[in-house]
Amino acid sequence: MTKQERIANRAKTPPMGWNSWDCFGPNATEEEVRANADFMAKHLKQYGWEYVVLDLGWYGESINDHNYKNSNIPLHIDEYGRLMPDSIMHPSSKNGLGLKPLADYVHNLGLKFGLHIMRGIPWKAVEEKCRIKGTNKTADQISYKREICPWFNSMHTLDFTQPEAQKYYDSIMELYASWGVDYIKADDVNAWHEVERSTGSPTGEGSPYRIDDIEGMSAAINTCGRDIVFSLSPGGPETTVINHLRKNANLWRISADFWDEWGSFVKQTDRCAIWAPFATEGHWPDADMLPFGYMPRGESGGHERFSNFSIEEQRSVISLWCMFRSPLMFGGHLPKCSQETIDLLTNQEILDINQNSFGNKEFDRTEDIRLWTAQNGKGSIYAALFNLSQKEQEIQFGFDSLGLKGSRRIYDLWLQEELGEFANEFKTKVNAHSTVVLRIS
Repeated sequence: MTKQERIANRAKTPPMGWNSWDCFGPNATEEEVRANADFMAKHLKQYGWEYVVLDLGWYGESINDHNYKNSNIPLHIDEYGRLMPDSIMHPSSKNGLGLKPLADYVHNLGLKFGLHIMRGIPWKAVEEKCRIKGTNKTADQISYKREICPWFNSMHTLDFTQPEAQKYYDSIMELYASWGVDYIKADDVNAWHEVERSTGSPTGEGSPYRIDDIEGMSAAINTCGRDIVFSLSPGGPETTVINHLRKNANLWRISADFWDEWGSFVKQTDRCAIWAPFATEGHWPDADMLPFGYMPRGESGGHERFSNFSIEEQRSVISLWCMFRSPLMFGGHLPKCSQETIDLLTNQEILDINQNSFGNKEFDRTEDIRLWTAQNGKGSIYAALFNLSQKEQEIQFGFDSLGLKGSRRIYDLWLQEELGEFANEFKTKVNAHSTVVLRIS
């Protein structure tokens, strides 16, 4: 198997799981992670949900929503300048065990464990001149304090003219592999410019595409001795870097953080339409997390709340993510989510589109309507009808627009019922901010 085949083999289908960021922000505790893992194992694993991802801040001392963007926050590191978990938030990490006990707990549930990391090397490692494992160089000799991440100001940039910079990434991936990490979400490496639909080009200010860091992390994963899915964050790169993305990563974000605001969803429909043709086995454009359900605290505002998205809107979001074949990472605190939300996550026919369809694309649009299609390989075609407007709309399409002729049987995947046989075309009323997903046989 070639290097490229090994990379692609790690994520043959879009990963499905839970991430701690939306609901807990930078200070998710071990107890909270375990509670979500328990819920996933009991209620969601049978539907394909399997990753439990601990996001930013697991190494911070007294870190919270108000201070994590400050410069040089207190961090825990080992003798080689590698970030280590805070033992208050993660009690099982004491005595140098790191996150291995937590990963073991997740694995024992039949799930996989993921971890968020930042680009670069901790400021504390530079200040203390920690030696890079396997070398005679120290952290201050292979880094510089420029191009600092605008939302996490506690990492210095690695100088890849020094071979020891690669050695540092090798050392952290070696550590994560020893803990049993299955998924890495690497932050501040993927360009996050806004994308203008009419041109497909980035607009406004943003963070650049970090070629050296992406290649360095990818190379380190490939030699760490463990199959680790590699995800790039945040997002909004140009599609012209597609070959570089595929050569190095399994997933890459296509936007800045996606939150529960309807206008953000409308913009995401444009981005998904641009990126859909570039999804391929093992390499998935990522529309970001699903900000649904209960959020006790978090970067979304730091206060207790439920998602701003109604159930109809949540259905629209997950419908687009599945038609687009985005990775599915749930952002809410699972044990306190409503049954209505959980029902959205356990509709196997909708999830099958995400995991098994092909030819996914937007096939028509107006100002307020988006129409998507995909094939299932079993002689049927999926069609999703998105109503982005503030009022009910009648949406119709001709079968010829999908390359079909004659009469067809139509099944509604959300209602889970047969709608009957239709000749040449189909039309239906769709509620405001809602979506209908059909299987056309």
